[in-house]
Amino acid sequence: MPITTKAIVFSSIKYGDTSLIVKAYTKDEGLKSYMLKGVLASKKGKLKTAYFQPLTQLEIVANHKVNSNLHSIKEAKVYYHYQTLHTQISKNALTLFLAEILGNSIHEEENNPALFNFLEAALQWLDTHSNVANFHICFLLVLTKYLGFYPDDTNFDGEYFDLLEGQFVNEQSLNPMVKGNVIKFLKDLLGMNFDEMLTIKMNKKSRQELLNALVLYFELHLQGFRKPKSLAILQEVFS
Repeated sequence: MPITTKAIVFSSIKYGDTSLIVKAYTKDEGLKSYMLKGVLASKKGKLKTAYFQPLTQLEIVANHKVNSNLHSIKEAKVYYHYQTLHTQISKNALTLFLAEILGNSIHEEENNPALFNFLEAALQWLDTHSNVANFHICFLLVLTKYLGFYPDDTNFDGEYFDLLEGQFVNEQSLNPMVKGNVIKFLKDLLGMNFDEMLTIKMNKKSRQELLNALVLYFELHLQGFRKPKSLAILQEVFS
């Protein structure tokens, strides 16, 4: 029985000469992988290759097979058309980075409408705003709420943030720490939404340090998480 659901594309990989394997996060059934046979060769089919760029927001009609890792899409249409995400260099770099982060972080084949709604709204915010230099840092912080390791702010006045323990502390240990000027920005951004984030003025050195710390935070708290290959490109663009 086909299911109609919203979906956000995480990745698409060429399979053979004419097919794609697409990983997408669906609103109704969580993460799914789809085999799109012949989509690269077909010019008249209902599925267009352009629909499967990273983070495209689709409505799909799909067949989800029981006890199978690969499913199929019968129909797809873009339900939110990005104006800038895939055309502006800085936003395109952000898009590739966030898609890689999400693909490395989210593995559940079960629905989580709150997470889906956050991703949908965050990407639409990114598409419609121009001041986005801190967006990815704010995005990663909010994402940790849904993944279960949001920073514990019980000891918010602590001078350091222990990345392994996920909490603010008063003394350094051998664990990796956020400290110095960067701890102030981490504290400022905690609990902020994207509009409030616009008030934070961070220089490129602090931004890179905080981003590297957050990527390490993900590595420490998510089994199998790999540092995104696109991180270096992103830092080049925002330097």
